[in-house]
Amino acid sequence: MPTINSVSGPLDTADLGFTLMHEHIILQSQGVKQNFPVFDREAELANAIQRMKEVQERGVKTLVDLTVANWRDIPFVKEAVAASGMQVIVATGLYWEVPHYFGAESGRPIEYIAELFTRDITDGIMDTGVKAGVIKCATDEPGVTRDVERVLRAAAKAHRATGVPISTHTHAASEVGLKQQDIFEVEGVDLGRVVIGHSGDTADTGYLQKLCDRGSFIGIDRFGLDRYMMTAQGVATIKKMCDLGYAEKIVVSHDAACYIDWLDPNLRAKVLPKWNFNHISDEVLPALREAGVSEDDITTMTVDNPRRVFEMQGAY
Repeated sequence: MPTINSVSGPLDTADLGFTLMHEHIILQSQGVKQNFPVFDREAELANAIQRMKEVQERGVKTLVDLTVANWRDIPFVKEAVAASGMQVIVATGLYWEVPHYFGAESGRPIEYIAELFTRDITDGIMDTGVKAGVIKCATDEPGVTRDVERVLRAAAKAHRATGVPISTHTHAASEVGLKQQDIFEVEGVDLGRVVIGHSGDTADTGYLQKLCDRGSFIGIDRFGLDRYMMTAQGVATIKKMCDLGYAEKIVVSHDAACYIDWLDPNLRAKVLPKWNFNHISDEVLPALREAGVSEDDITTMTVDNPRRVFEMQGAY
């Protein structure tokens, strides 16, 4: 089996096991903790370690951390991984709110952005020794703006240079996943090496079939984040897609984080009590079984498909 980059070093794809394909260890507002005394690192590190141990106890072996470059803290992730024993794959890339540094008005070409993404994959992220194993890019309700298009094209170029997969954030209601596919296809990307994320935010399986029929995987990946996808909707969508023969194109996750500063912790616990790494194991899988999704399809979505996403490698 091929080997891929993980926080702990090269990882054989055969050892991925049950994989959550769209999560975050630490997700933070740029510049806040560097300028204000708002972050208790030791407490949050202990919390992250505990959360990763808990999800391992439920049989999950690997987390894919899709935190983009301007929100991540790789030294924190590296320490949490070492203490918890969790297998974690981290990302390079940028969100749809593109920093001015990379904007179209900056004078920096798309190739420059692609080179930075590529460096994260081939050389490592700054001086951490950790190499990214996936490229993250995003398109939301504003659509494919000029700045977003630059990042999508840079992601495609870095993907072609390194062979690592692309995983995206989308706004499913406006079907921007199809527009992402259009750009990737023009850039020469094999769409079978792309995960179109947050696809479960819609119950429109016609749209999801279009994404899959072009070769991409889809992420039903916001379980517990009820603001975007209620658990019952996600279960029903997976059931219908499996019945239509698309189990081999689905990956699942929560889009949760051990630490996220976008919500006050007390408010988060009150309004999103199930938004954590354990919700799929504890409640979603039993619900899928009750709905009639087979064990073979569950294994396909949680074990086989993540492996297939990462094992199809090679620059081209």
